[in-house]
Amino acid sequence: MDKLIITAALTGAEVTKEHTPYVPYTIDEMVQEARAAVDAGASVLHVHARYDDGTPTQDKDRYEAIIKAIRKACPNVIIQPSTGGAVGMSREERMQVTELPLEMATLDCGTVNFGGDDIFVNTVNDIIYFAETMHRRGIYPELECFEKGHIDTVLTLHKRGQIHAPMHFSFVLGVFGAMKGEPRDFHFLRESIPADATYSVAGIGRYEFPLAKLAIEHGGHVRVGLEDNIYLEKGVLAKGNADLVKKVVAMARAFGREIATPEEARRILGMKEFDHERTL
Repeated sequence: MDKLIITAALTGAEVTKEHTPYVPYTIDEMVQEARAAVDAGASVLHVHARYDDGTPTQDKDRYEAIIKAIRKACPNVIIQPSTGGAVGMSREERMQVTELPLEMATLDCGTVNFGGDDIFVNTVNDIIYFAETMHRRGIYPELECFEKGHIDTVLTLHKRGQIHAPMHFSFVLGVFGAMKGEPRDFHFLRESIPADATYSVAGIGRYEFPLAKLAIEHGGHVRVGLEDNIYLEKGVLAKGNADLVKKVVAMARAFGREIATPEEARRILGMKEFDHERTL
């Protein structure tokens, strides 16, 4: 079984300091959280940009400043910006970050209800545009799927040559309005992807650690972080992303799985060799 790749989703676009004082907004806070998460065992950092007041943004210049600062503190980590942005952003707004010399980014593979009146829109044409742009710019996509239909879309586009192998999926489960994060949901998605594909699981809220355990047991990989869940256990706030990463590391060791370094993660995912000259 491959070593375990741990992704830390540092901040997201929705969690605020009213929810938890530990969520980072400023560049200095982002760097502090990034360094702590990497030291704890994360090899991938999933990054949303925010302004100092917490407002989410896909502004290319803000991303550039954040990525440069994180890269200085964590030279070899895989930095994975979001092209999801926040609900209501346009296709062009969301894709600004891909104008930077990235090695990896997320690619959302279908529309999903986000609770209340919020709809996270990803039309088939959006997905094709994102996938083809990222492929042309040499950016490795993590294929974010919130339910089975999203996987089916990916597989159809792959057959058409619009999404390319190697394919790495991210199962985002437990969003209110989308697929839950029960074991049956995990197994349904895991069994729906090609045998040569890799996957990671991001459980939202209370689903985070039960799904992490399943992924560890079944050869998948794990995403945790304050974007997805702010609690270390019921009623106990995590005091940063590192707390969540450390819990997954302990779970992995209990099952005998070692933790992947960034270099090992690149090999497991089939990413091209890391090009330092191409990186900010």
